[in-house]
Amino acid sequence: MKTDTIFYRLFQSFPSIFFELINQPPETANTYEFSSVEVKQLAFRIDGVFLPKNSTSSPIYFVEVQFQPDDKLYSRLFTEIFLYLHKTQLTNNWRGVIVYPSRNIDTGETDRYIELLASERVSRIYLDELESASPSIAIATVKLVVEPESNIVTKTSELINLVKQQIDSEITQREFLELIETIIIYKLPQKSRKEIEQMFGFSELKQTKVYQEAKEEGKLEGKLEGKLEGKLEAVPFMLSLGATVEQIADSLDLDINLVRSVAAKVNTDK
Repeated sequence: MKTDTIFYRLFQSFPSIFFELINQPPETANTYEFSSVEVKQLAFRIDGVFLPKNSTSSPIYFVEVQFQPDDKLYSRLFTEIFLYLHKTQLTNNWRGVIVYPSRNIDTGETDRYIELLASERVSRIYLDELESASPSIAIATVKLVVEPESNIVTKTSELINLVKQQIDSEITQREFLELIETIIIYKLPQKSRKEIEQMFGFSELKQTKVYQEAKEEGKLEGKLEGKLEGKLEAVPFMLSLGATVEQIADSLDLDINLVRSVAAKVNTDK
């Protein structure tokens, strides 16, 4: 569980971002459900799958987030996709989308799959090459994941302003800002959550009447405070970025012994 954790949350919370990435109308997300799936017999897991809700004519989208070089990526990914199609009763066509931070991470062996990769069936997205003709919250958010630390404060401030300008719903606005905060915690593991809140005004956000009312009613409890399971899933990724157990416990507001136990399991699994 590495960067795919944050993309899973991003696509689950705001699926329209995925469709904007592949140059489809954001509204297309209304006709899809997003989840990860496992081909149980071989213990294969596909990072994310967008399944059409009530249509056999719309394609299934298989999403792979790849932030580390992997020579076997394409053989594994296409095996997983074809096994999934074989095991289910779905008759929909399919598309594959692979998200890379940059081209130099795309090191998978391609000779045996060149026809698929050269077709419209498979799209490869390089985040550092994304461009948008007009200011786009979706593009700016995914680019924030690969933004150099030297630019992170400026780009985050620009994105926060974009969210406040383009999103009318206060609840949706706060959900998006919480997602941005999560990305910054991943990007700046050396800083505590309190420091990050102060840097970008998130602490003031959490004092607003709308935020407090939503929290009390439980409408945003899972997304804004973070369930224990979600926090624990973030620990391996933050470890991979070089954060210490103490920094992670402070950033995620977790008991340090709990973080140590997750870190020990990560080291055992290596």
